[in-house]
Amino acid sequence: MKQYKYTINGAQFDVTIDSIVGSKAKVEVNGIPFEVEMQGSSLVEEALPTVSTDAAAPAAAPAPAAEAPAAAPAATSGPGAGTPVKAPLPGVVTKILVSAGQAVKKGDTVLVLEAMKMENNITAEADGKVTGICVSAGDSVMEGTTLITIG
Repeated sequence: MKQYKYTINGAQFDVTIDSIVGSKAKVEVNGIPFEVEMQGSSLVEEALPTVSTDAAAPAAAPAPAAEAPAAAPAATSGPGAGTPVKAPLPGVVTKILVSAGQAVKKGDTVLVLEAMKMENNITAEADGKVTGICVSAGDSVMEGTTLITIG
């Protein structure tokens, strides 16, 4: 078991890699367990790098496995310019109710996020057009993850 600390887009993540079997890794990100499929990696548990005490030296090798739950989900259109709509809590994206270029008003529901078996309507925080959709239905996201941008 190896532990790492990452900062991604200003959000901090405590990542624990519990095990690696073949191309699947069992990881915990901020205490939430995930099973991550690593693509194009021959990483084995014994080959994981040790954590450096130098904060400027990132542990590069496990980054694909560690970031997969938070940052690697396939983006529908990618981040755009404008105000980000961020996940208020960790969960799974169940529905995306807008598309890139669509006009929205403050308070419009743009996405549904399931957390603890409850559906949470995520609303636009400003009037504008959707400039980017950063997640897909079925993606697991952490608190603070940018879901949609409105410009």
